[in-house]
Amino acid sequence: MKKLFKSTICLFVAGLLVGTFVACDNEPKIDSDAKEVTLSKAVEQYVNHTVIYTYKKLADATIDLYDAIAALKTNKTDANLDAAAKQWIVTRAHWELSEAFLYGAVADFGIDPHIDTWPLDETAFVNLISNDDFIASMDAEDGDVWASEHLGDALLGFHGVEYILFGEGKVKSASEVTDKELIYALAVTGDLRNQCIRLEAAWAGYDAVTNEKQTLIDDLELGIIPSNSEISYGENMLTAGKAGSTYKTVVAAALAILDGCAVISEEVGDLKIGNAWRGDDNNYLESPYSYNSLIDFENNIISIENAYSGGAEKNNRGESVGAYIQSVNAAADTKVKNAIATAIAKIKAIPYPFEKNYTSAQAGDAIEACVALTNALNEAKTALVAGE
Repeated sequence: MKKLFKSTICLFVAGLLVGTFVACDNEPKIDSDAKEVTLSKAVEQYVNHTVIYTYKKLADATIDLYDAIAALKTNKTDANLDAAAKQWIVTRAHWELSEAFLYGAVADFGIDPHIDTWPLDETAFVNLISNDDFIASMDAEDGDVWASEHLGDALLGFHGVEYILFGEGKVKSASEVTDKELIYALAVTGDLRNQCIRLEAAWAGYDAVTNEKQTLIDDLELGIIPSNSEISYGENMLTAGKAGSTYKTVVAAALAILDGCAVISEEVGDLKIGNAWRGDDNNYLESPYSYNSLIDFENNIISIENAYSGGAEKNNRGESVGAYIQSVNAAADTKVKNAIATAIAKIKAIPYPFEKNYTSAQAGDAIEACVALTNALNEAKTALVAGE
């Protein structure tokens, strides 16, 4: 279900960008020199200190998660299982903090549905675990590649690993996890690691990642450059308005930042919380085995704050799209900032766990807060295009 939604959203954002290019080409005042310089700095800060910073943290965390699962597979103890579960939580946070920019490599390479489709197909999982040939394939040296090529999205990624490590919001005991499940978990975690390293390199560039990551990219022949370009996704955005970039203007790149924020704001309210709250699909629960859904939602909104405010590190923020909005329409900027704070507060107010309280009044309040945030971000887009 998430896979279909995200595919639709990616097409929606692509349409917005195409429309933006046309609008920018037809509006002579859009890229005044001063505006272009200001927004170029904001885009640079966003690429380097929000997107690449977050993807590097994510890639590094997936390496740590793979190592933790490998240690658990070698020595199945409660301590090792607890360590793996804690690392899953850490790794999960970095992914959710990236969801304000679910375009570019993550969309072009289909990485989002590949590593973050829910719910897990438990029936298919049971069949998989009972198939000795499949287990042998996943236990081979290239088990991660086999998993990537043979398992569908509903058996891959975060939630397959989550299912092995957690149950009813608690870390399982080692005795509850079978050796076959750990073979599966290691193969799937290896694929998760590969895809997240791919994301970092796709934005930062091959030469910017570690030798360890370069070796993995080379060995697996992971594509990191879009088929219609010779530059990284980061360089593509940094060179907006110049020859070779798919962003015809700097304003188009800045609008992509706000579009990404609006897309995840709408998704959190309408789907992640709203599907279960409305009764459309009571199984549409993002992290149902770890009871991590509320943290997922909150981190999605924080990802919006990071993108809007110029960096994932609050003490290392610089120029930002938000600062530009503030300079041309202070009311619109204040509305966005207040809406971010309110959305976070309303999500925090939902009784834990969301998986058992998704029909609560507080969940309804959080949906309304996300709607208000989406509306505020859309107003900011208008201010961005109109401001001089």
